[in-house]
Amino acid sequence: MRIPVVLVSVIFTAFALGGCASSGATSGAQAYASAKPKFKVSTTEVSARDPWTLQTPFGILYSETPRETVSYPSKQAPGSIIVDTRNRYLYYITGHDQAIRYSIAVGAEGYDWSGTSTISAKREWPDWTPTPGILKRHPDLPRHVDGGYDNPLGARALYLGGTLYRIHGTNEPWRIGSAVSSGCIRLSNDDIIDLYNRTKIGATVVVRR
Repeated sequence: MRIPVVLVSVIFTAFALGGCASSGATSGAQAYASAKPKFKVSTTEVSARDPWTLQTPFGILYSETPRETVSYPSKQAPGSIIVDTRNRYLYYITGHDQAIRYSIAVGAEGYDWSGTSTISAKREWPDWTPTPGILKRHPDLPRHVDGGYDNPLGARALYLGGTLYRIHGTNEPWRIGSAVSSGCIRLSNDDIIDLYNRTKIGATVVVRR
């Protein structure tokens, strides 16, 4: 774990509260419930690996866990992704019992899930459209946000099957390591760009609790 030298502006927007976009669904959890294959949704927060943050008059200092290559025996093929929700890590399988480990933010209580999917699409600097469920909880959010540095989806997004969930970046890097999203998996922008460049369409994604 390390503490970045860069300070983040204390003026951040409310629309970073939810990172999953859609049209025609009331929430990420409900969207997944209607998708195939079926996914199990949990209501229990299962990790204590929350990030360290310090708010100052000039910005936010926060802890950061850099990505690294680790020993990770797995039966999944190289190029697959395994999400460890409990410990809030994502593993990109490289083969020979090794993987690249990334620190992630996961679904908040009531929005975490498990299941198997595939990468169906990839987008650079994706737009964001809040779901009706997110707008109901946060009615002051904009109805659409163009891609860019202020967008909650961050620099890149990997879309999971035919569902509304994504693996994506963030405009709140100090939240990586916590349970805050509406079900999507968040990485820092540096990490999602690295993962995006490695990941191919059709890659298997396994989410575990």
